[in-house]
Amino acid sequence: MTHELRRSLGVFDAVVIGLGSMVGAGVFVALAPAGAAAGTGPLLLLALGLAAVVAYCNATASARLAARYPESGGTYVYGRERLGPFWGYLAGWAFVVGKSASCAAMALTVGAYLWPEQAHAVAVAAVVCLTAVNYGGVQKSAWLTRVIVAGVLAVLAAVAVASLASPSADPGRLVSGGPGGGAGGVLQAAGLLFFAFAGYARIATLGEEVRDPARTIPRAIPLALGIALAVYLAVACAVVSVLGVAELGRATAPLAEAARAAGVEGLVPVVTAGAAVAALGSLLALILGVSRTTLAMARDGHLPRTLAAVHPRFRIPHHAELAVGAVVAVVAATADLRGAIGFSSFGVLVYYAVANASAWTLGSRGRALTAVGLAGCLVLAFALPLSSVVAGSAVLAAGAAAYAVRARAGRGRS
Repeated sequence: MTHELRRSLGVFDAVVIGLGSMVGAGVFVALAPAGAAAGTGPLLLLALGLAAVVAYCNATASARLAARYPESGGTYVYGRERLGPFWGYLAGWAFVVGKSASCAAMALTVGAYLWPEQAHAVAVAAVVCLTAVNYGGVQKSAWLTRVIVAGVLAVLAAVAVASLASPSADPGRLVSGGPGGGAGGVLQAAGLLFFAFAGYARIATLGEEVRDPARTIPRAIPLALGIALAVYLAVACAVVSVLGVAELGRATAPLAEAARAAGVEGLVPVVTAGAAVAALGSLLALILGVSRTTLAMARDGHLPRTLAAVHPRFRIPHHAELAVGAVVAVVAATADLRGAIGFSSFGVLVYYAVANASAWTLGSRGRALTAVGLAGCLVLAFALPLSSVVAGSAVLAAGAAAYAVRARAGRGRS
């Protein structure tokens, strides 16, 4: 129960794990609903920039905190140490429930691309398989993620080049459009796109498994975020240039439809396979991160103590891995894809709001970015679709109530 995790990851592996979460989620899932919310090309690109600004502020706060507290748990640990036990717990709870929904969304994306008629069954199978991979140890997971990210980036580059070089591409679509969704549409689109940038959190939650964390984590987070932003900008511009934002908003497989519109039919099956592989890469890294936060919360007694067990051979939190896999499999068997994305975005934005508030207490250096990050997280969270806000608020309130009941019971025993 007291074994420490193995420190086996360097900067490159940490960056790849972050990219494995970000690239798959953003390009293959979030662009279409964000386009529908924004309504025009300029507003979609503005929303992408806004999401990137908030993500950068959060990355800066996370890097400072991770260097100070290089242990598993991410903002759960930061909130506990800087703001108090309740805020750490709330961050951990928001992360676990939000990212469990994100895991389900990625698994459902695999099913939707590979076998739409049996999407839920494929999603459950994907969760089971990748939980088994993570159970074998984080270094094996990092190696597989590296292969997945390389393949996905090659597919995205092919789509971007084919779309921009096509006679169907019209740069005017990037700067034209109707009235769009206004300020509310931009904020909602940014909140949905933020879902795509959240992968760098996986780096912070691996604090006990990276070599020289004080140096590795602050370098890996901005590197992963910068690469993901460059990819998103290129792909968004390419897809909008051939589809237009209105058709993008209606698309179920926007990159495949962009390939068709560009007249490159032979690229469509490659894009379909790339989408499935990208979602698998995201799912792999997400399960890894959620299980580490579950481990940290179990160590402190906020979740059952058995979830803190570390495997004596593989040196991974094997009970937490299995529990997270089981919960995600159940959600993947029953959930709606777009609903899972909105719910996940709300939980993750609350998580980062606590991260920024924690970073504020570190001192005056960087407080301007911290303030922007905190305000941005709260604004984007409550600009999401109403159903996501209501469901997310209800689950967070239930978690807070459970914390209060345990605290009261503890005081009663003392």
